[in-house]
Amino acid sequence: MKTRNFAQARLGTAVAAKKRGEPAATAQDLIGAFRQMILRAHRHHLQIIGATITGFEGFTNYSTQESEAERQTVNSWIRTSGEFDGVIDFDALTRDPNSPAKLSTAVDGGDHLHPSAAGYRIMADGIDLGLFTKGL
Repeated sequence: MKTRNFAQARLGTAVAAKKRGEPAATAQDLIGAFRQMILRAHRHHLQIIGATITGFEGFTNYSTQESEAERQTVNSWIRTSGEFDGVIDFDALTRDPNSPAKLSTAVDGGDHLHPSAAGYRIMADGIDLGLFTKGL
């Protein structure tokens, strides 16, 4: 089963949109959307956990220098803003240490975008379950 990361998809599809001359989501657009989700969740006393965007270098439909810079901007904000109640750093768990814009071979499902079954296990095992026991 392949899953799609909302932010990853927005940054990735921006590449094709720009080629067609259409508006495309930016890091600031995504950050604004996340802020709205956080605000709305907190209004209902819900905890919201942020997760970083995994690398996608090598997936030709998404991978550009610009999309990587946008991914880094969003990930930096997720990690450091303090706006989420907790953060799961899937990027750190899945990246190739020698080429951080890529998934490591241990997690790459073959298309350089989606993790393999073993990759999903690595991601799951990397989640601090204590994040889900904190209250607001």
